Amino acid sequence: MLNLVATAAFGLEAVVKRECSNLGFSDISVLDGQINFVGTVDDIVKANLWLRCADRVLVRVSQFTAVNFEELFEQVKALPWLDWIPQNGKFTVRAKSVKSQLGSLSDIQSISKKAIVEKLKEHYNTEIFSETGAEYTVQIAILKNKVTVTIDTTGLQRGLHKRGYRAKATDAPLKETMAAALISLSYWKPGRVLLDGMCGSGTIPIEAALIAKNIAPGLNRSFACEQWEQIPKKIWSDARRNAYSAINTFAEPLIFGSDISQTAIDLAQNNAIEAGVDDCINFEQKPLDKIILPDNYGVAISNPPYGERLGKIDEINQLYKDMGKVFKNPTWSVYVLTSDEFFEHSYGKKANAKRKLFNGNIKTDYYQYYGERPPKG
Repeated sequence: MLNLVATAAFGLEAVVKRECSNLGFSDISVLDGQINFVGTVDDIVKANLWLRCADRVLVRVSQFTAVNFEELFEQVKALPWLDWIPQNGKFTVRAKSVKSQLGSLSDIQSISKKAIVEKLKEHYNTEIFSETGAEYTVQIAILKNKVTVTIDTTGLQRGLHKRGYRAKATDAPLKETMAAALISLSYWKPGRVLLDGMCGSGTIPIEAALIAKNIAPGLNRSFACEQWEQIPKKIWSDARRNAYSAINTFAEPLIFGSDISQTAIDLAQNNAIEAGVDDCINFEQKPLDKIILPDNYGVAISNPPYGERLGKIDEINQLYKDMGKVFKNPTWSVYVLTSDEFFEHSYGKKANAKRKLFNGNIKTDYYQYYGERPPKG
C-alpha cells in the first residue's frame, strides 16, 4: 500500500476529504492544505481522473527529521528511489521550508538531488543520466525540521485544475478546481436550476455540467504518472474506459450562464464544446441587471469582479447592488465569492453563512444566502 496525498487550497480540505471518501479511499486524514489516504497504484489513477476539487495527487515517500544538511543528504539517499525513478527518469527536486533550521531552498534542492543521484549511481553503475524518460517531480517540504518527501503524480506544469477544455479565458479566471468546490459547497444538485450571471469564460456552468453528466474531470488530459513504469498501461486504459461508461448521457441539467461581454460568452461556448457539455448550458450575452430568473428554487453561484481582480470600486459596488435586486426572490439560494469585506452592505442583506477561501493568493469570503427549500415531490 502507498501513502497518498491530495493537496487542496486552504479552506477546501473538507470538500476534498468528502471526495476521497466517496471514491472509496481508506485511512483518510486531514492537515492544512492536504488530505492523506492509503491506496494502490490503481488509486493514483482514480484520484487523478476523478478528484474535482484537489490541486495535485502526491505519493508520500517518507517523513523524517533533519536539522543539518548532512542529515538531510543521508536520509534522502537512504530512501527507495530505485522503486520509482528508472535510469532514464527525468526528475526535478523542488523545496519549501517553514520554521526550520534548514532554510535555504536552493541548498535543500541541490543537496537532495545529489543524494538521489548518488543512490541511482550506485545501482546503475553510471555517472551520466540521460533524463529523457518519464517525469518525476520530487518535493522536499520541511516544517519545523520535519521533512516530508513526496513525488508528484499529476505533473509539474499541469495541476488538476487544467482539465483541458479551457484553451482561452477571460481576465482573472476562476480555477476549475475552485469552481467545482463552490458548486460542492452549495445546495445545488442536478435537477435544480443553476445560474451564473457573471460567467466569464464559463467555468462554473461547465463544471456544474460535468458534475451533472458524471464526466470525470481528468478524462481528457494526461498526467505525469501515465509514463511511469510502476503503473501498467492497462490500469489507465481500464480506468478511462470505465469513466466513459459512467457518463450519464441522458442528463439534461438546467444550467444558465450570462455575461455582459459577448467576447466572454463566445469563449464560454467554445470551452463548453471542448468539455463536451455544450448541450447542457444556455449561454447568453446579457447585463446582470437585465436577468430574469428562469425558475423558482434555483441556485446562483458567481465569482464577480472585485478589487484585486478587476473593475473600479463604484462599478463593483453597483454590480453588487444589482445582484441584491436580481436575486431578491426568496426561493433562490445565492453564493458569491469575493474579497470585498463590504459586500453584504452593497448587496443589501447579511449572508446566512461565510466561508474563508483562498482564490489563488487572494483571501476571499464565500457568502452564502439560503433560499426556501423546494417542495417535496
